[in-house]
Amino acid sequence: MDIEKIRDKIRKGQYRLTVHAAIRSKERGITTGDMEAAILNGEIIEEYPNDKPFPSCLIYGHTLSGLPLHVVCSLAPISDIITLYLPDEKKWIDYKVRRKE
Repeated sequence: MDIEKIRDKIRKGQYRLTVHAAIRSKERGITTGDMEAAILNGEIIEEYPNDKPFPSCLIYGHTLSGLPLHVVCSLAPISDIITLYLPDEKKWIDYKVRRKE
């Protein structure tokens, strides 16, 4: 998956939050600006090529205030923001690699 194509969709406003992402962002106090910043300054750390209806990926970036943020999104005609969350240090090494359980 190409991070630059995703960033281009974000810059052009060609994305939408799924109902799940909208609920989670509100619950977690994550703003649209935070989500956009994380994608624009972030990197793809996992790819999910078999996701349906479109392949998706996990992006690690930072919010406007510098907090780490994970965003799962697809690259379709309009990018779907599937979910977003503040990663748990207990589950991630440097917020980029999943810890083995």
